Amino acid sequence: MHKELFDKLVQVVAALRSENGCPWDKAQTHETLKPDLIEETYEVIEAIDAKDSCKLPEELGDLLMQVMLHAQIAKDSGAFSINEVIQSITDKLVRRHPHVFGGVNVRNTDEVLKNWEEIKRSEAGYENRHSVLDGIPDRLPSLMRAQTIQRKAARVGFDWDNVTDVLPKLEEEIQELKSSISSSDEEAIEMEIGDLLFSIVNLCRFVGVEAEEALRKSNRKFVNRFHHVEAELDRRGKSFVDYDLAGLDKIWDEAKAKEK
Repeated sequence: MHKELFDKLVQVVAALRSENGCPWDKAQTHETLKPDLIEETYEVIEAIDAKDSCKLPEELGDLLMQVMLHAQIAKDSGAFSINEVIQSITDKLVRRHPHVFGGVNVRNTDEVLKNWEEIKRSEAGYENRHSVLDGIPDRLPSLMRAQTIQRKAARVGFDWDNVTDVLPKLEEEIQELKSSISSSDEEAIEMEIGDLLFSIVNLCRFVGVEAEEALRKSNRKFVNRFHHVEAELDRRGKSFVDYDLAGLDKIWDEAKAKEK
């Protein structure tokens, strides 16, 4: 039944791209679908965050549709098909998990990741990568990319010993930022803020927090509290201009108290 379902999906996507198919689907290319791929990925994440087990299958299906469309576009041009996509990931998973499908023994996740990197460097297509940092997508969200850079550097030993070594670096970056603000050097301020953010991401990594996820949650928390402030002002028949910051902070604290 599973194979029948997958075959039906392949047929549906092929029909959408066929001569008598959907004009929108027929017009798509790898390039035009990039925004959709990103959007569908984030919609999956939202469903996961909401712990919505009813919505998640739908969103995963939308994401799968993106994979199927890209594969069909490639097939239409004679480049490859969904079969090559499936074969590629299957081979890669077996090859990069010798502790599961071979005789390699590992003690923990760190050893799994180190083996993964070593295996990657021996694969075709990776021979021109001269740095362990090569291949990290430039278009990753910056916090996520910073954490990925730091993790890869750490796997080859370029890392602090423990979190207590990271905190002084954070304080150092704050002092350097204060100095650049005092000098009113806009370029230096930007650079020091970047360094501070990079150090905060490093701290996140050491304490087991995903920086991108932490900031997303803080964004959501701020928006929810701000909505509370707006609703309370509306209930009172007031607006932001009717209160100073102290008054608005009091309403903000009410929102915080409700969360607890």
